[in-house]
Amino acid sequence: MKIAMVGSGYVGLVSGACLADFGHDVTCIDKDPAKIERLQAGIMPIYEPGLAELVAGNVKGGRLSFTTSLAEGIDGAQAIFIAVGTPSRRGDGHADLSFVYAVAREVAEHLKGPAVIVTKSTVPVGTGDEVERILSEAGLPFPVSVVSNPEFLREGAAIGDFKRPDRIVVGAEDEFGRQVMQDVYRPLFLNQAPLLFTSRRSSELIKYAANAFLATKITFINEIADLCEKVGGNVQDVARGIGLDNRIGSKFLHAGPGYGGSCFPKDTLALLKTAEDYDSPLRIVEAVAKVNDSRKRAMGRKVIEAMGGAELARGKTVALLGLTFKPNTDDMRDAPAIAVAQTLQDAGVAVVAYDPEGMEMAAPLMPGVRMVGNAYEAVTGADAIALVTEWDAFRALDLDRVKALVKAPVLVDLRNVYRPDEVRAKGFAYTSIGRA
Repeated sequence: MKIAMVGSGYVGLVSGACLADFGHDVTCIDKDPAKIERLQAGIMPIYEPGLAELVAGNVKGGRLSFTTSLAEGIDGAQAIFIAVGTPSRRGDGHADLSFVYAVAREVAEHLKGPAVIVTKSTVPVGTGDEVERILSEAGLPFPVSVVSNPEFLREGAAIGDFKRPDRIVVGAEDEFGRQVMQDVYRPLFLNQAPLLFTSRRSSELIKYAANAFLATKITFINEIADLCEKVGGNVQDVARGIGLDNRIGSKFLHAGPGYGGSCFPKDTLALLKTAEDYDSPLRIVEAVAKVNDSRKRAMGRKVIEAMGGAELARGKTVALLGLTFKPNTDDMRDAPAIAVAQTLQDAGVAVVAYDPEGMEMAAPLMPGVRMVGNAYEAVTGADAIALVTEWDAFRALDLDRVKALVKAPVLVDLRNVYRPDEVRAKGFAYTSIGRA
């Protein structure tokens, strides 16, 4: 099948490369000429493990190509995926759908035959109706179906998630759309991936509801971690104890400095705005967003407290290990490290940082933070270390070497990577999350 993927960012590029790997003929389209030139040269615009190799293999096999021309890219395509950004709109927090609607108008202008238009972007309820209206106004003389097909990709594990999904959700209103989407995902039937057909509006809501629920689990265990610190409990034991209940599950019960990234922050906000528009408040989600925002600066204050308080911390230096919102990505969107660094700087603390992949993205977001080349350079002369992102490179640091390099052996482990007794045995003052 010939497939067009409009938008060659994170979702579009990963999805397009994986669909090509299934044997489809895929063209990825993007308005940014520099991005397309880099992709044609084999240079990835994002860091995602295995993506460069996947793209190269399918380009070599003739199944994957790139272009800036939408008219050229959609010519003959049976399925046209819209995978452009839907960032939070400035001023009111609603999802900005201007890119989605612009693509729909351009598709309507250049489409020459029957096709299914698939919204892969994360969009609020009713977006598909508007896309359908735009296409209908064009008076196209052939059948066109508008389908919702939300993505459920985890950054750092996106290729595996696409090829071995928990579920594939398709919101279709007609048989034409359902049949084409079955053909798109037929290669996955061998893996027995459940293909769930719903109405288009239900499909749009499933994505937001899923992300809001996962954000709630994260925020819940973070608040339990705070309680554990007050009462002398261990949040890892609590998480393990409740996670063994099949009704709850163990995933997303890892205490930390709060969630960030491209999905949870903007999607919970967009869901709240949708609920507000329909006069159906989601008070639990409201609390989740508020608690998560405040937690990030609280983690900065936790580092200051570990240094003896604001007066003693002023003028000293903290080394941040890890900047991206999670490991195995270069994504800095709403990363907790940004708020942690700002809180420290507001208290007069100098910040030096290292991240294996995210420093180029982090630099413009963290003015005044000195970026260095490795973890040991970061900790040299530091009065405290804050482990913010649990990259594998930080899981087995030579603590004896670290202790010899730091000015003061203070380690604040915001991801509970290390065992308290082992770190303290090395002579460190050690603080973790939700562990006495």
